[in-house]
Amino acid sequence: MTPASSQYLTLNQRRCHLRRWGDDNAPLLVLLHGWMDSSATFQFMVDALQGEWRVIAPDWRGFGDSQWNDGSYYFPDYLADLDDLLRQLSPDQPVNLLGHSMGSMIAGIYAGVCPQRVAKLVLAEGFGLNPTRPTEAPGRYGRWLRETSQAMGFEPLADAEQAAGKLIARNPELTPERARWLAAELTRPVDGGVVYRADPRHKMVNPVLYRLEEAMACWRRITAPVLWLLGEQPFGHPVVSDVMATLDQRRACFARLSEATIAGAGHMLQWEKPEQMAAEVERFLLRQD
Repeated sequence: MTPASSQYLTLNQRRCHLRRWGDDNAPLLVLLHGWMDSSATFQFMVDALQGEWRVIAPDWRGFGDSQWNDGSYYFPDYLADLDDLLRQLSPDQPVNLLGHSMGSMIAGIYAGVCPQRVAKLVLAEGFGLNPTRPTEAPGRYGRWLRETSQAMGFEPLADAEQAAGKLIARNPELTPERARWLAAELTRPVDGGVVYRADPRHKMVNPVLYRLEEAMACWRRITAPVLWLLGEQPFGHPVVSDVMATLDQRRACFARLSEATIAGAGHMLQWEKPEQMAAEVERFLLRQD
């Protein structure tokens, strides 16, 4: 494996863990992980990169080894965390930015809000959520109020081997060796077994409705070239069940869009087909637009 080092920075008043690979003098590539994941998710893709890159991946607040919130988690905080990170890493130059899933949705909004900060953008399996309706708001707020009064937690697993089995069940192209490595990174030991590292309050419903129109307005302001990376196998999570039906509408928001589909991969491209993902990413980043 390509050796990684750890660093901690204060981002938006939170202690944040970063994972770093490569030479500090090489071109910068910032990687943003998805929900219930961590910076470790990109290890196999980094291993497959052929060029010289300075790769940095944060653990979002409440994930991996970054500080947890005192309460709920809200999308705008991730934008502020990312903005602080990029100002510290590259205050004067736009960066190459890659996000997966939730990280992709954060990267896409950020690139529209601050287009001058992004040189090239890779959005992997993160093209927004299902559209919502205002009539959903009362129920959403009510559920959130109930959950704020409850203790949130993950049920312990027997060991990392059980966690690895769960990863393989959800990602059938993931090899056992890689699943065991990821399971060790995504869990921590507790009495009676292991538990996921992430703050269990991430399981709480977000009381703020996702507004597709707002996301699209941000995407239309992106000036950087954009690469969409899709897995060949559709992602079956309910929060994105209707995304494919409006994919053409979402595509039309990006002025400089290219796409690539990773054959044989599901949602977790960087776990199941990291070599193919790395090749597509480098081809895009090195292309002269």
